[in-house]
Amino acid sequence: MFYPLSQIQNKIIIDAGDPCLVTKFLFSKKSQGQAVAKCTLKNLKTGINIMKTFHGNDKIEAADIKFVKCQYLYENSGAYTFMNNETYEQFDLDQEMIGDQKYFLIEGTDIDIQMFEDRPISVCVPPKMNLKVIETQPGLKGDTASGTAYKPATVSTGLTINVPLFINENDLIKINTETLEYCERVQE
Repeated sequence: MFYPLSQIQNKIIIDAGDPCLVTKFLFSKKSQGQAVAKCTLKNLKTGINIMKTFHGNDKIEAADIKFVKCQYLYENSGAYTFMNNETYEQFDLDQEMIGDQKYFLIEGTDIDIQMFEDRPISVCVPPKMNLKVIETQPGLKGDTASGTAYKPATVSTGLTINVPLFINENDLIKINTETLEYCERVQE
């Protein structure tokens, strides 16, 4: 399957044999000239961003990406072990491939894994997750003199983020998994 040049924004395409996500897209067509699209592509295998220009007659192949439901099992020396929920096959992903999403992997939970040519290329955690605060300093009254009303807190998975002063240990908070920022306190 091939995409028309004007419709590749936010699509996963094949570039030099690798799956790439079109993250930025600027399309232009002059009255007498050929259509041109200047794009930023994120290689989903390596994580590297590249700039690329496509012209109207270029064939842009859609990547055959599949999502597979897997269960996160455990981490051992930087290798994260998952089990395919359909085939029960186990496989490991390394720290480089997981990145900051390691803070949202909880043993026994189901995670979507993006596959390309039957090989895992990325982990897809939900956009927001609830985690328990295990360590933070108590907020002191009048502690907002500096203009910032935040303090550091460590959650159950080891991530340290800034939270409002009213957050205490054992509170459940919602965290944005893309920006690694506090969203809100959640009632249990």
